[in-house]
Amino acid sequence: MADLQHDIHTTTEVGREDFLPADPFPLESGAAVLERAHALLEAHPVADGYCALPRALGPLPWYDLELGETAVDTDVPRLREGHVGALFWSLDLPAGERGDRAVGATLEQLDLVRRVVETHPEGLRLVRTAGQVIDARNCGRVAVVLGPASAAAVDDSLGILRVLHSLGLRVLSLAGAAWAGAEGLTRFGEEVVREMNRLGVLADLSGAPEITLARVLALSKTPVLCTRSAAAAVRPHPANLSDELLARLGEQKGVCMVPLAAEQTGPTVPDVADHLDHIRGAAGPECVALSGTYDSGVAHPRDLDDTSRYPHLIAELLRRGWSEPELALLTWGNVQRALRSADFTARATQRRREPNPPRPADTEA
Repeated sequence: MADLQHDIHTTTEVGREDFLPADPFPLESGAAVLERAHALLEAHPVADGYCALPRALGPLPWYDLELGETAVDTDVPRLREGHVGALFWSLDLPAGERGDRAVGATLEQLDLVRRVVETHPEGLRLVRTAGQVIDARNCGRVAVVLGPASAAAVDDSLGILRVLHSLGLRVLSLAGAAWAGAEGLTRFGEEVVREMNRLGVLADLSGAPEITLARVLALSKTPVLCTRSAAAAVRPHPANLSDELLARLGEQKGVCMVPLAAEQTGPTVPDVADHLDHIRGAAGPECVALSGTYDSGVAHPRDLDDTSRYPHLIAELLRRGWSEPELALLTWGNVQRALRSADFTARATQRRREPNPPRPADTEA
C-alpha cells in the first residue's frame, strides 16, 4: 500500500485547492481512483513522446526487455503495467556530434533499434504510420516510433533526410541546427521543413529558439511536436513554452508533450498535473500529451520513476476533474492525430511536388 500513498494527493498546499475543480468523486478511495485510471488507460493507452532507451541499452553487455531489465527504466512488463501503447524512441546524439560522425552515430542507433525490436517480437513492433500504430496495439505489441533524431544527423542534406525517412524516421528535432537558429529559419531551413512535410516527418521544436518555433508553425502544413516542453508560466525552464507560444501551438493543432522530468515540471505528481492543467487551459485539450523522458538521465518526479507509473498521474488528473474524452486525447488521441495528419499530408504532397535537392550553399546565395 505504500506505493499508493502519493497517488491520492488531496493537495493540501496553501492556496492550491483554490485553483482546482471540485472533486467529482469526493468519497472515492485512492485505490478506487487508481482502478479507474487503469481502466481508462486500458481503453486509451499512453503514446509516450520521448524515450532514450537506445542510448541506455548501448553500453549494456546483455539485456532482456521481455523478461524485465532493472538496468533501465523501460522494459516490456513495465510498459504493459503502465499501459503504454506507443513509444517514440529518441535517436539524439551526444553534444558536439556533427558532420559524418553525426550521420554515422544516428545510423548506428537505427541499427540498434531494429535489433532490439527484432529480438523482442512478443512485446515490441517497429512502425512507420498511424495505421501501423493501431495494428501493433491490436496485436498486443508496443508500437516503436523512430525519433526524434537530431538535426545534426541530416548534415545539411535533404538526401540524407530522405534516406533516414526510408529507414523509418518519423520525427526530427530542429534544436541546434545552424539553419534553424537564433535568426529563425534560413532558406535552406524552410526547404527542410517543406521536405519533412512531403515525407511525413514531424518537426520537434523543443529547445529551438522562439523565432524558429514561430516560423515553423507558420510554414508547416502538418502539426508540429514539442516532445519535451512544459509551461513556462508554471515553472521557468529554457525548453518550456510561454502562454503565447502555447496558444499559437494550439491554433496550429500542434502537440505539447509534457516531460516527466523534475527539473522542468517539478518533483511531484501534482506538479506535473499543474502543467497539464495550465496547457489545457492555454492551448486547449487537443494540444497536450505526455513525454516520459525515461532512460535519458534526468530525475523524475516522485512516483513517476519508470514507465509503469502512468496510472498514478492519470489518477491525479481524474481527481482534478479531467473527463474521459480529455484524458483520451492526452494519452493517445493527440499523438495519433498528429501522425495521421503527417501521413495524409505526405500522400497528398508527393502527388504534386518533386523532391527538391538543394543544399545550404544553393539556397543562401
